[in-house]
This record gives sequence, structure tokens and C-alpha cells, in this order.
Amino acid sequence: MEFGLFVQGYVGKRAETDPLAEHKALMEETEYVIQADKSGFKYAWASEHHFLEEYSHLSANDVFLGYLAHATDRIHLGSGIFNPLAQVNHPVKVAEKVAMLDHLSEGRHEFGSGRGAGSHEILGFIPGVTDMNYTKEIWEETIAEFPKMWLQEEYVGFQGKHWSLPPRKIFPKPYGKSHPAMWYAAGSPPSYAMAARKGLGVLGFSVQKVSDMQWVLDQYKGNIGQAEPIGDYVNDNVMVTSTAVCAPTHAEAVRIAAGGGLHYLQSLVFRYHDTFPRPEGFPVWPETLPEFTEEIIELLIAEELLICGDPDEVTQQCKRWEAAGADQLSFGMPIGISREDTLQSIRLIGEHVIPKIDTDPVHRTTRFRQGAGN
Repeated sequence: MEFGLFVQGYVGKRAETDPLAEHKALMEETEYVIQADKSGFKYAWASEHHFLEEYSHLSANDVFLGYLAHATDRIHLGSGIFNPLAQVNHPVKVAEKVAMLDHLSEGRHEFGSGRGAGSHEILGFIPGVTDMNYTKEIWEETIAEFPKMWLQEEYVGFQGKHWSLPPRKIFPKPYGKSHPAMWYAAGSPPSYAMAARKGLGVLGFSVQKVSDMQWVLDQYKGNIGQAEPIGDYVNDNVMVTSTAVCAPTHAEAVRIAAGGGLHYLQSLVFRYHDTFPRPEGFPVWPETLPEFTEEIIELLIAEELLICGDPDEVTQQCKRWEAAGADQLSFGMPIGISREDTLQSIRLIGEHVIPKIDTDPVHRTTRFRQGAGN
């Protein structure tokens, strides 16, 4: 199992007391990715969200990843996601940005796509939509065009319901062989199966606990063997996410997690992702969950909803994900904790956890890309 880091430009309540909170959040997250690169993480994923106050101010993630392409050496830099809906980003512009990032990183870019968060974000670009599944139709007609734009000397052009383009030569072409690995941010079981049939890796932001891996594997791994890839190769990959805190002792890790504002982040998730099923009894915004105590943190650890502890404990918790079938585990840091505690978690995981689990020096997606056309 490989390891990654997920950043999203979370500002939270810091802006109430610090006028530079937004700037500090963005700059700190570049520092986290740079440290993850030094610590042996293989992937970093940067979100694209719009209009989501406090929750995610990382809207121009192509710019963010371009900076990191120069500031890092080995880590793969992924869009988690680029939104390729024509009303948000014209597909040709997305293809150009992906190829440009592939050059700047010398083959380290990962192309994750998706359809955006809930109604607040989507309706900003497509007003009047009453069914959020409408965006699936736009994504479906678009996604298979990207490999053609990258690999055809002159793109044959496209005439669809939602966008069109006459034949044009699209530059730059990707760096080196083939094109970056393609991923889809999947939520429901049918979307995992759909991604597998198209030969796409899945960004499993909706996977909450280790036991969820069973339905993920049933849907994804049960279909990937029969994939008809829309790209140049199959990206057989399931990435899952979990919040992680690693400290020298268990007690310190729990203390840090309890001060990390996880209750507020979770409340913001359901404020904006209104297409997610809301758990019974979950407060409706502007009400929020109560602050998490150390006892609640211990419960979240026991329920496998949080990775937290000393390096040995974190290693065992990660091994459960590996045993369950995850190909990649990407960590979201508890965003309310200090910069120093976050960097400590990244360093400790890199020093003590990753070497015990990921012993392959080559990225999984690099192997797939190198095998394209064989």
C-alpha cells in the first residue's frame, strides 16, 4: 500500500481572529506537501472547490500544484480534483493544464477528475439545476476526450450536448510516454463500478472506515478486470482517505487530535456536501457537532474512523487498511492543530510507518504508465 497526503485550503474559524488566516493556511499546506516529499510519501492531492467558505479555499489548484512541481522532487502531485465540466473549466483548458503540470513535474502529475461538491458549489456555475445528477451527464460526455486530446497529433474535435470544439492541435502534449494516470472521485457503489469499467483509479473520499473496503472491493475490483479503458492504460487503483495524527506517545496524539477541531470540519462537510446521506441526528448547519473530547477521540480510534497514536499504533492501524485491500492511503491532517504538530505527524509517519508497509521504490501509477501500449 502506498501513502499520500490530501490538502484542501481549510481556513476554518481562524479568520475570525487572524486577518492573514487564509494566506497562512495555503502556505502551510505547501509546506506539508514539501515535508511529505522529504518523508517518503508518494502522492499529494490538492482539492478544487469554489465558494466553500472556511471548508476549502483551494480553488486554483493548478497554480498550487505548479508551485509544488518546482518545490518537490519525487512525490506525485494529483488534482483531487480538476473539475472538467465545461461550465466550470473548458475541457481543452483542463487538458492543457494537465499536460503542462506533467512537464513541470517531469511525469509526476496525477489527473483526478470529478463533478464538484454539493448544490452550493454546482449551482454557482449551473444555476437552475434541480437534479445534481445532471453533472454526471456532462462529465460522462467529456472524460473520454482527454486521452484523445493528449495523444492525437491533431485532436479530431468534438460535438456534444454541452460543449464542442473543431479539430485543433492541442499543446503541450504530456511529458514522455503516454499520459498521466486518470482517476475519478467516486462516492456511491455504482460510481466505483463505473470508474473501474472505464479503467480509472478511484479517489475514495467517501470511504469512512476499514469495513467499508468490502463494498468498495466488490464494486471496483469486481469490474476492473473487464475494463475497457478510455485512456492508454488501466489505472487499477483504490485510494482512500483518513485523518491521521502521529506523536511520540499515544497520550500526546490523543491530546493533539482532541484539539484539532474535527467536530467543526465534519459539520462543514455536511454543510456543503448536501448530496451525502446525513447521519441520523446529525445537526443541521449552523448547528455543529459538539467539540470532541479525548474520550470521543479514543472511540473514533476504536471504530477505525481515525488514525491516531504513537508510530507503532499508527503502523498497525495502517496495516488494517492494507489488509482490507486499499492500494493507497492518503491522510488529511486534523486542520485545527498547529503547524508544528502537523509536521511532526508527517515526519513520524515517514520515518516509522511508511518503510514498514511500502517497500516498492516505484510509484504504482508509474508502472502502469510505463506499461502503456504493451
